[in-house]
Amino acid sequence: MDLDNLPAPDLSWKSIKHYLATRVTTLKPPKLSAEEKKHINPIPALRTLNKKQWLFVLCGLAGWTWDSFDFFSVSLVASDIAKDLNVSVTDITWGITLVLMLRSVGAIIFGVASDRYGRKWPFIFNCVLFIVLELGTGFVQTYKQFLGVRALFGIAMGGIYGNAAATALEDCPPEARGVISGLLQEGYALGYLLCVIFTRAIADTSPHGWRALFWFGSGPPVLIIIFRFFLPETDTYIQSKQNAEALGVEKHFWLGIKTTFKTYWLMFIYLVVLMAGFNFMSHGSQDLYPTMLKVQLGFSPDRSTVTNCVANLGAIAGGVIIGHFSSVLGRRLSIMISCILGGAMIYPWAFVTNSGINAGVFFLQFFVQGAWGVIPIHLTELCPPALRSSLVGLAYQLGNLASSASSTIEAQIGTQFPIKDDNGVDRPGVYNYSLVMCIFIACVFTFVFVVTFLGPENRMAEMVAHEHVEYTKEMSDDEEKGVQETVEVVERVDTNATK
Repeated sequence: MDLDNLPAPDLSWKSIKHYLATRVTTLKPPKLSAEEKKHINPIPALRTLNKKQWLFVLCGLAGWTWDSFDFFSVSLVASDIAKDLNVSVTDITWGITLVLMLRSVGAIIFGVASDRYGRKWPFIFNCVLFIVLELGTGFVQTYKQFLGVRALFGIAMGGIYGNAAATALEDCPPEARGVISGLLQEGYALGYLLCVIFTRAIADTSPHGWRALFWFGSGPPVLIIIFRFFLPETDTYIQSKQNAEALGVEKHFWLGIKTTFKTYWLMFIYLVVLMAGFNFMSHGSQDLYPTMLKVQLGFSPDRSTVTNCVANLGAIAGGVIIGHFSSVLGRRLSIMISCILGGAMIYPWAFVTNSGINAGVFFLQFFVQGAWGVIPIHLTELCPPALRSSLVGLAYQLGNLASSASSTIEAQIGTQFPIKDDNGVDRPGVYNYSLVMCIFIACVFTFVFVVTFLGPENRMAEMVAHEHVEYTKEMSDDEEKGVQETVEVVERVDTNATK
């Protein structure tokens, strides 16, 4: 079968009914082979990675971690920035929204560059932009300058996720993909945790205040650049590139795009919708939480720092543990269980104000980021190998775009629920963010549960893009076998999406 003539998804009513009928049966955890049972314990699975594979994992993790640090730098000092620039906290959250909106642009630019020219140099250039824009944020003097720099930062941030996921996961042994996926995704929580710590250590003590946090943030990307410079391309990318040479790199690349959007368009739309739900879940539970602790609950800087650290320790634990067990339970079932158990933790997370709040926030973020821990490998397995970096990054960032106003929405709705003092008078600038976030995150958990239930899964998918061969010449037996393997990979994903 010619890859240039692959059929579009079958959307007949018979096919749709069959697909929907399998949504429950396909949730049954896969039967494990004797070899897979050995890797329920993550330690043997992690031992299957060689030194080079570990370096790729750590490099992807470092890039994604600092992307998170850069993003949350604004969230954690939003009230300080607002005061310095003479605007409201809601105005500053528009800076967060702008970053999320423009991440899709960066995902397209850097994703296409990564799939076309390799993982290495787009990653390095991405980190160079981090350095320049972090420094620039620390020097802004007006609100318009702040928005302008953050807009450019959105483009830079959008480019790192797909590349980091491809770098970390492409060469990863199948039995270790789940735990490495969770580890990689929790670079997001690790970045948040580091930002909380350094905000307390730098922004709260430096005479330059919040600006010093951004100046500090421009330093670590230098080390990440050096790290990536001394690493080669991934073996998977090199093999895929060699396979493409039979047709010609340029023709292979554009044929891959054509095939992807002809055959995988339904899958791509699904991934964007799924990522919209996940990003609402993440940003809805995190972006405004520091403001709630400081402004609504009146937490001191030290107490707020402890609570945010506990939240991110829970997030890291959940991402790694649930990400690993998704290889046993399946990707979809792991996400759905996380949504149910996370929903059960909403009340203590939002309304407990004594020391019990730390337990509530730990387990809420355990399940939020536990579900997220499945996402890097889930997306990687559902995307076609030839365009893995660009499609994973673009789907993720388009989901970010859809959820970009989550913190602004919560902040704006919160103004409708002012908190009164003992005399029944509204406390200026103090709102019931707890109530708003509680309702918001409950709706999001429900949405993610339903979308995941209705979606496909392609656990343990092929990672290598095989060559495309023209059919204007007679093929040898080896060439025909290679084409048939490629067709089987493409058809398997397509069938899973549209049975």
